[in-house]
Formats: sequence, structure tokens, C-alpha cells
Amino acid sequence: MPTKTAAIIRHVMFEDLGSFAAPLAARGYALRYFEAGIDDLSPAGEADFLAVLGGPIAVYEDDRYPFLREEISLLRSRLRQARPTLGICLGAQLMAAALGQRVYPGAVKEIGWAPLTLTAAGRTSPIASLDGTHTSMLHWHGDTFDLPASATLLASTAGCQNQVFSVDRHALAFQCHPEFAARHLEQWLIGHACELAAAGSDLEQIRRETRLHGATLAEQGVRAFNAWLDALPQ
Repeated sequence: MPTKTAAIIRHVMFEDLGSFAAPLAARGYALRYFEAGIDDLSPAGEADFLAVLGGPIAVYEDDRYPFLREEISLLRSRLRQARPTLGICLGAQLMAAALGQRVYPGAVKEIGWAPLTLTAAGRTSPIASLDGTHTSMLHWHGDTFDLPASATLLASTAGCQNQVFSVDRHALAFQCHPEFAARHLEQWLIGHACELAAAGSDLEQIRRETRLHGATLAEQGVRAFNAWLDALPQ
């Protein structure tokens, strides 16, 4: 029977924990999804592990989506307590905001596949397997953030400097999508149809590159996630 709890805050149904779900379950975590804007999120803050996932809204749109303030407050409290916390895409931006940094539109919108370039710290970190020499990476964002003072930058791309950061051993934030499961691609293409059309994205190119890189990313992403879980403070 599971003895630990993993809370996952989700903003859209098709952006779930993806390939990261199985490693948590294998370690004895009971996974529970919390739907942002619907569920009371306060129990998520008390879980043994918390993940905050992506979504097509902006941190600075909290006047339109007031539940974002609840998420930032929850993350601020959790990070102060140095409790295991993972942020992906919007989740990473919310973590940056919780750590006192601004979130804002990036210079370019990154949608599609491109490799990460790891920093020196990144190459000796649990995410070493996500270096561009090992796998490409799926990107799907228009916003970016300033790096929190307490954070260590682990990876960048040409279009976005702050792609991955960590805070000590307890917190990890990805602007990109290492959890992406290729079998869900068509759901992403449908769910983000308006954004893709506005950006002029080539859907067939995304499909081709997903067929090319998806399986490798799943393997390397799980390797990185397991390495980070192994390094969490006990």
C-alpha cells in the first residue's frame, strides 16, 4: 500500500504528469490530482511531494484567474519549508513568482523540439541526462521569468535563458516539458489549437519531431527524474 502522498496541481486535463507518474508510483507515492480553479488546493500543500503542471495562462493574469494567487501562496510556503516541489512550464513560472521574481512575455515563443544546453552546474546535477547530447526537448511556452536569487540555473536554450533551475535539493523547475508522453501529442495539438494557429506553428513538423525524439525524451526524462528523486533530502 502507498505510504506517501504526491499532489499534482493540473490546469488543463491533457497536461498531466506524463512519464513522471510511474516513477512516483514505483516509489510508493499515492498520486492525487487537484484541478486548479475547481478544487480546494490547500491539501496539496501538505503532501509529501508536490508537482505544479503547465497551462495556457500567464502568472501575471491573476486578476483574470484569481486561483493563481492561491498557488503562489501555497508554493511560497512550501519552498520556505524546503519540501519536495516540482514545477513544469506554468508551474515553473509560479515557482519563480513565489520566490519573488517577475514573470513576463519572452522574446520568442518556443513551441516544438529543441535541445537543452546545460550549464556547468546542470552537467553535474540530476538532470545531466537531459543534455542536448542525449535527447531533444519539447518546448511550449511564450513567457519567461527572472532567475530567483536562491536558485541555480541548470539549462538554457537559444530562445530562453532560464529553462531549468533548482533550489538546493528540494525544488526543481522546468520551463520545458521533460514529462511529455508522445502518445498524448494529438491532445496537445487539439487543446492548444488557437495558440498554434496564432503562432503559425507547423503541426506536421511537430508530429515528425515527436516521432523522432519522443521515446528518447521519455527514457532520459525518467532517468533525470529518478536521479532527482534519489537526491531529495530525507
